Amino acid sequence: MFPEYDVIVVGAGHAGCEAAVAAGNMGAKVMLATMNMNTIAQMSCNPAMGGVAKGQIVREVDALGGYSGIVTDHTMIQFRMLNLSKGPAMWSPRAQSDRMRFAEKWRLMLEAHPNIDFWQEMVTGIMVKDNRACGVYTGLGLEIPAKTVVLTNGTFLNGIIHIGEKQFSGGRAGEKAARGITGQLEDLGFESGRMKTGTPPRIDGRSLDWDKMEEQPGDEDPGKFSYTDTPKLTKQLPCHITYTNQKVHDLLKTGFDRSPMFNGRIRGVGPRYCPSIEDKIDRFAERDRHQLFVEPEGEKTVEIYVNGFSSSLPEDVQYKALQMIPGFENAKMFRPGYAIEYDYFPPTQLKMSLETHLIDNLFFAGQINGTTGYEEAASQGLMAGINSVLKIREEDPFILKRSEAYIGVLIDDLVNKGTNEPYRMFTSRAEYRILLRQDNADIRLTPLAQNLGIRGTDERMQHVEEKVQASEEIQKFLRNLSVTPDQLNNYLASKNSAPLKQKLKLHRVLSRPHINLSEVREVLPEVDSFLEKFDKEKIEQAEIHLKYEGYIQKEQEMVEKMNRLETVAIKEDFDFNSLPSLSAEAREKLSKQRPQTIGQASRISGVSPADISVLLIHMGR
Repeated sequence: MFPEYDVIVVGAGHAGCEAAVAAGNMGAKVMLATMNMNTIAQMSCNPAMGGVAKGQIVREVDALGGYSGIVTDHTMIQFRMLNLSKGPAMWSPRAQSDRMRFAEKWRLMLEAHPNIDFWQEMVTGIMVKDNRACGVYTGLGLEIPAKTVVLTNGTFLNGIIHIGEKQFSGGRAGEKAARGITGQLEDLGFESGRMKTGTPPRIDGRSLDWDKMEEQPGDEDPGKFSYTDTPKLTKQLPCHITYTNQKVHDLLKTGFDRSPMFNGRIRGVGPRYCPSIEDKIDRFAERDRHQLFVEPEGEKTVEIYVNGFSSSLPEDVQYKALQMIPGFENAKMFRPGYAIEYDYFPPTQLKMSLETHLIDNLFFAGQINGTTGYEEAASQGLMAGINSVLKIREEDPFILKRSEAYIGVLIDDLVNKGTNEPYRMFTSRAEYRILLRQDNADIRLTPLAQNLGIRGTDERMQHVEEKVQASEEIQKFLRNLSVTPDQLNNYLASKNSAPLKQKLKLHRVLSRPHINLSEVREVLPEVDSFLEKFDKEKIEQAEIHLKYEGYIQKEQEMVEKMNRLETVAIKEDFDFNSLPSLSAEAREKLSKQRPQTIGQASRISGVSPADISVLLIHMGR
């Protein structure tokens, strides 16, 4: 009934969709298996993409040929660049999406792909022969053969939904949980655990008093995520901000005795950086209010997402508490918030390619690896899809370094450090964040995608080359142009910046804090005249390079120093127990995680600098 596929992707959330696209764009024949074709790429939680560090990930996925940025640009209803008051390493794009259009656009793009087939049914197990994945079993008893399998099961593995004292099986509201895979993987020797996440109630926007809330509009000149020619956002919807209060907190506490979080029914660990409202009240008892973001679910729907009010308290407690929030006095609820508990597999059981150590040709991506967030999932799916094809071709895996991408930081953290709570990306996790900016993801990564032969990257490379060339041309002009005190001192005085005492090259002035090129253009007609032929993206790229070139150079020197350890390979069958000079903990951790390089070994928790010295001496370094 079925041909042998190159790649079967199990699960059609954000990780699964990107995995299917990545493999398909490399020429592989792909099957995307999902329990429900109508929920492909569904935004299970908030209707938004990007945010701090997450926006950088979406741009990296786009630069590598993924679709998340394209879909977001086609379906967003608001765009904001976060952290603009800070340096460009912190700038992070974020978009509110139209939930229904987002899922529809993803499905239409997947269906238009010539290399992707679909199958709607529960996958109950992996076909394994000679320690190698070779297909999947389904609930109907079918066997679908494949050369590689990518598991992207999200919150569906033995999922349990909690609302107050009620609990029922489910992978998401209104959808059944997936059974069978966890037990099989445990029988094969995998270690599993439980995690928890949650979602807030959904509200009828017609019942809210918007005048009592603070409006939060999008950017005046909205940007976008994709480096391709996607449509520019012209009509934006506002979000709103309101706050809980002591009355809300007191009422929520009346339900604590029936809360699955506090009475021990939930065993899974929840996300540290996105706690439920009851968790916030319990952990931050000194605060008398918490901020809530009131977000539209789409352009035409009245459904509203209450960001910051995630809860698994009884539905009657949620409802009464909501009506004590300013603007929510007459709120009607579409459905209550809930917590969901699900299986995951500690990611220390993976290679850097996201292939499992125990079973060849089997890859894990997304929440099965202990992460949280659409963006983190999408990036893992993309990498697993690429590496599944490279495995079939018997080529070296595609592994991004920590100095090359946030995606590299994410996977390196997961594989080498593991996680016992839902992992979320932050800019602070990246030690080279001045190099890993959202504005240069295409320059960093599109050449790598082109080398892999990913479909569509030849056209993208033309844009990258034009961008680099234009940036260099602008930088050369600004380095060579001299300015006089008469020309700039009035402007500098308005910015509380020291006046010029003599002629100076313009790039020296631009390196000062609070001095920006867009304002200098207004003062210097020759600069404005020269820059007119360049778009905003290319000008921004040049200005960042000029303003931060000292910091960029320092980080590049640090990268070169660290990369020396990344080039020292460790044989796959290396016996760490044969080195008595290693600490007992290092021998245990290294034997379990099987690092492929000295650099990777140095980042494993419990492996000390002294242990790394022992390994280097043993290898003649």
